[in-house]
Amino acid sequence: MADWSWPDGKRLAVSIVVNVEEGSEYSLAEGDPITEPVDELGVSLKKPIRNYGNESNYRYGLGPGFRRIAALLDEYNIPATFTAAALSLERAPHIARYIADGPHEPCSHGWRWIHQFRLDEDAEREFILKAADSIEASTGKRPVGWLSRYLHTENTRRLLTETGFRYHMDDYSDDSPFIDASHQRPIVILPYALDSNDMKFWIDPSLTPDQWLKYAVDTFNWLYEETAPQPQYMSLGLHLRIIGRPGRIAALQAFLRHVRSHKDVWIATRAQIAAHYASAQGLEQ
Repeated sequence: MADWSWPDGKRLAVSIVVNVEEGSEYSLAEGDPITEPVDELGVSLKKPIRNYGNESNYRYGLGPGFRRIAALLDEYNIPATFTAAALSLERAPHIARYIADGPHEPCSHGWRWIHQFRLDEDAEREFILKAADSIEASTGKRPVGWLSRYLHTENTRRLLTETGFRYHMDDYSDDSPFIDASHQRPIVILPYALDSNDMKFWIDPSLTPDQWLKYAVDTFNWLYEETAPQPQYMSLGLHLRIIGRPGRIAALQAFLRHVRSHKDVWIATRAQIAAHYASAQGLEQ
């Protein structure tokens, strides 16, 4: 592996990932056999009963949640990666326009926010292509990255390489990019982070915004100070319906302010990070 560094000698890269899943989650209204199980209240429905309350929780993300996050990205001049389910962008054209008109990148989070690991190879290939075509139509930008809903199949990464994707996020093994060259076409792996993800607010109701902020800042500070074998980046995953709440959004503001106080940090989209790393390794993309 060739030696490399971040652009202009930057000390650390930071990737802000905004997940857009609202409007494409499981719902009986969509003809799904189950009700969306991811619920802030932790309600576990044993029968397929439509959960109108949880549906409204998701709609919150498309309205006030998105507006608050977008305002902070604009205020602090943050280029973000929007990992979006394609159908969500079709149903929320204001978010698609925001991605299209700004420095942001759309990354594919599937056609819908559903479990693709249940798909056979042909169905998964169609799922991947349908998502990419839809996101390109919505934003004018074709996605080059992919993030599954939790699990993927043994075919996923190969199918991504065959259909023009340049990086894959379904990995938690490192704080640095690396290359998977096990398929006909190599692909950059940009590991995601679950420990600093704002989904922790839904998983652990006792978590306070101050505690989440401290964890995020501690993660940033450690990576910033650490002398690693190779350059590292921090991945911070966000959700419109979660961090976008009025009692939590100030924590995100404080984190972005902290990051921006460091002039030798590269805040970039994942597409930019992947392209830089691929070029540094002599990988043709």
